Formats: sequence, structure tokens, C-alpha cells
Amino acid sequence: MIKRLLAATSIATLCLFSAASAAENVEMWVRTGIGDSFKKVVEAYNSGHDNKVVVTEVPFSELVQKYATAIAGGQAPDALSMDLIYNPAFAAAGQLEDLTDWAKSLPYFNSLSPSHVRLGTYQDRVYGLPLSVETSVFAWNKDLYKKAGLDPEKAPASWDEITANAEKIRALGDDTYGFYFSGGGCGGCMIFTFTPLVWGGGADILSADSKTATLDTPQMRKAVDIYRNMVKKDLVPAGAASDTGANFLSFTNGKIGQQSLGAFAIGTLVTQHPDINFGVTLIPGVDGKPSSFAGGDNFVITKGTKKIDAVKEFLEYIYSMDGQKIMAKYGSLPTRGDIADKVLDGLDPRMQVGLKAISVAKTPYTLQFNDLINSANGPWASFTNASIFGDDVDGAFSSAQSEMQSIIDSGQ
Repeated sequence: MIKRLLAATSIATLCLFSAASAAENVEMWVRTGIGDSFKKVVEAYNSGHDNKVVVTEVPFSELVQKYATAIAGGQAPDALSMDLIYNPAFAAAGQLEDLTDWAKSLPYFNSLSPSHVRLGTYQDRVYGLPLSVETSVFAWNKDLYKKAGLDPEKAPASWDEITANAEKIRALGDDTYGFYFSGGGCGGCMIFTFTPLVWGGGADILSADSKTATLDTPQMRKAVDIYRNMVKKDLVPAGAASDTGANFLSFTNGKIGQQSLGAFAIGTLVTQHPDINFGVTLIPGVDGKPSSFAGGDNFVITKGTKKIDAVKEFLEYIYSMDGQKIMAKYGSLPTRGDIADKVLDGLDPRMQVGLKAISVAKTPYTLQFNDLINSANGPWASFTNASIFGDDVDGAFSSAQSEMQSIIDSGQ
């Protein structure tokens, strides 16, 4: 009897040990400041699953280089939350797991954020899937609209209207301005908020195959004129010319009448600045047709990880109704279009504008995004600052067009 009991106990212990040993810790890196939406979904997953996700935050400015170094040294994490703009370069370098077959077997694959899937695809294979979705939207301060004699409930639909509204708001005097943008060499800010003017007009800064710079177009000339005109009329604070992104959320000070922002700012305004009464709409293009920048992060898996099944389990949890609701509750837009309305049900209705932007949003596809666009010393950042605030517009176009093409050619 005792022998049988000991044997049974041993078997039970062995089974428990086997189950425990089967559980895995998924090592995942994210950028510092990724926000509560991801942290909360990790907490929820870890509390209900045997496998656990262990998150390490890395400074945003160091994440890409540190990941590349870790891959080279065989010390990379199992997964990474990667700014989607860098996805093509890492996929091209053969450093990410090919997720094509698994991704396309997901019943909701075709409803995932299209720009994220596009940036996660290289040579028709999928190497990254949407984790957090961000879009750019246009915001206006309803209280300042009302003080200026404007209809606070009427969203502006053109840049002529935006400019006229900005003039009336600036007329309120003192330190109240009609418009704001971070134009001091912040390439990331300006690709996010300024390029939709051009995209809405049917033009782009790169050709479809990313091999040709297409900066100098009638649409871009018109977009530059719109911003230059507002600067010349003193509708924009002087500090915009030197703002490298530190004051990107100037709209939150209550002194800015209008600004293009990220949809993430909706949650920030609601939770941290409840005194600001604001509206949001899509960013009009130069001809009135709206567009948006599709930003955020893709979920990528390091090539060769032995924990790929556990990583996939975590990503499927993020895509579940529970996971999507947790992410949305803390400010992230739904990555699945098929359940987006249910996910946002009960949340601030202005989030729907950020969601609507996904269908018209774009993201430049290039293996040289950092050198071309994000770098503070790159051609895009230099161009936007020089063309809007400088004296030689033609020179700014010529120089940037030439430098962009040179960078593209050097990478072929």
C-alpha cells in the first residue's frame, strides 16, 4: 500500500514537474515609454497562462542598434516590439522569423491593420504583424473656437478653412495661436503630421518601388505654401521652428487652436488634460481629401528562437477580444478591423476618428527610413525646416531631392 502510494506520489510529482518545466519565459524587448496598453496586456496574459512574457524596456533611441548588436552576438530576445518603419530592413537582413504560413492561417489575418502588414512584408513573405496601431489626426480646441466666434462643433475640412480659423483664433491675442507643428528638424514629427497633406492629394515623397525620390511635386509645393503662409502671418508660435519634438503635444497647454497629432493624444487629453474641450477629425490633404500616417509597432520574432510557439500564443492573446479591449482601454487603437467597433464600445467616441484614419493611412516603405526621414540631419528633416521657415524654397526642394536620391542609390 505504502509502495503504491509512493509510486503514485512520484508519478504525480513527475507530472507536475513536467508541466512546470514545459512552461516557458518569453523574453521580449520594447521601447521605453511604450505605454500602459502593452504593459496591461502583458499583465493579463501572465496572470492567466503558464507561459510568461518577461519584458525589458530599452531606450527608444538605442533599441534598433541594440537589437542588431544582440542578434550578431546571439543574445537577442525571442521577440521585439519594433517601430514598423524598421521592419523591412531587418526582414531583408534575414534576422526575423518568417511568419507567413501561420499568419495567413489566422481567420482574421485580412482584417489586420493593412499598413502594418505591408511594412511587415518583404518579398511577399510576412515577418511582422501589428502590435500597436497609431494614426495621425487633426485636433481643434472647441473653447478657443467659441471665443473666436467659430462653430466649435464644426470640424474644418480644408486648409483654407483651417487657415481662416487660425487667423480668428490668433486675433484673440497674447500667447494664443491658431496652429502648431514641431518643425525644428523633427523628421518623425513631420512625416507623421505633414505628409498626409500630400498623400491626400495623390502624391508621395517616394516612388512605389522606393527607388526614386519624388519630393518635388505640385502637391508638396502647395503643402509647403500652406504652412509658410501660416508662419508668415504669425499664426504659429516662433518656437515651432526650433522644436525637435520635445513640445509635440503643445496642444495640451490650451493656447493652441489647432494641431495635427497622433491618435494616442486623444487618451492623453482625456485622462491628463480633462479641462481641454477638443474635437478630432481626419487630416485634410491639399485638395481636401483626407489621409493619415500609420505608425506604431510591429510584433517581430527573432529568427531561430526555440520559443516560437509560446511567442505565437502571446500574440494570439493580444489579438483576442480580451487582449484588444485591454489595449484599447489604455489608448491603443484596435489592430483587428473585424472587431474594432466592439473593442471601442463604451470608450471615448473620438477614438473612432483614429480608427477611421487606418483605412486612409500610409507609411513609406523603404529599407533606408532612418537615413532618409527620421534622422535629425537627414534630407527630409532638413527640407521641411528649410522650405517652411527658410528664404530659399526652390533651393530646399532641389537639395533635398538630390540628397534623398543619393541615399537611395547608395543602398541599391
